[in-house]
Amino acid sequence: MAISDGYLTASLDLLSNIEAAEAADIQRKAGEPTPAAIHINCYVVQGGGRTILVDSGAGGIRQWGGQLSANLARAGIAPEAIDTVLLTHAHPDHVGGMMTPEGGTAFPNAELVVDSREVKFWRDDANLARASERTRGNFLMARRVFEGYRDRLRTVGPAMVGAAAEVLPGIRAVSLPGHTEGHTGYLVESRDTGLLVWGDIVHFPHIQIHRPDVSIAFDQDSSVAADTRSRLLDQVCADRLLIAGMHLGEPGFARIRRTKGRYGIEYENCGDNDVPLTPNRQTP
Repeated sequence: MAISDGYLTASLDLLSNIEAAEAADIQRKAGEPTPAAIHINCYVVQGGGRTILVDSGAGGIRQWGGQLSANLARAGIAPEAIDTVLLTHAHPDHVGGMMTPEGGTAFPNAELVVDSREVKFWRDDANLARASERTRGNFLMARRVFEGYRDRLRTVGPAMVGAAAEVLPGIRAVSLPGHTEGHTGYLVESRDTGLLVWGDIVHFPHIQIHRPDVSIAFDQDSSVAADTRSRLLDQVCADRLLIAGMHLGEPGFARIRRTKGRYGIEYENCGDNDVPLTPNRQTP
């Protein structure tokens, strides 16, 4: 199930390795207006008696997002019902919803699962000392989240790049570095097909899927991010995986198609945003 948290402000000027005119032309041909905002998705996976949330949105920081709580309520999901939060990475638009405005944990019964490299990076005082004033706030937010969930924090990995390691029955973590060192996707197994929640592989889907060499200012290592994106597009296309991404459009789910040597995205209607996928093994 895709759950919208709203939008964050953005611009095509954030992109690198592409001329602004070309980026705008790709958007126009895809029927997308030149964006002033990037959509924020979160995802819920239910099965085997579990309710799992992947990322928590921005939580309203910097006037970004903040709609997750209301949209979970509309879907009939109480914060207390979520038993696990799988984190793709610790940027503010992914962890902002983890804490309440009063400083408490938004999901009081949830275990927080995150790649060990992600935790190490944001807790590193040397990295904090080198950070700009704006980025410093990102460090402080990530640290508040890790501290708030310290008794329910489980680190995984580091796995080899592209390797998959089971984190819950039927769900595997996939290392997808570049956007951040510990950037992680989650592969949900099912009886019919697979779903890959790929985090921030793209921010402007039509542009970066058409031109996987195009990176964004938010990437920690733009070269590694581009390599990861290119490799992953090959994989999901060959394996015919359904994909979900935190910055896909509001439908939330899509397939990657290759035509005349170029990749493109085709959104799929999963019916009221329900994913027809659940872990195929019961929780012990």
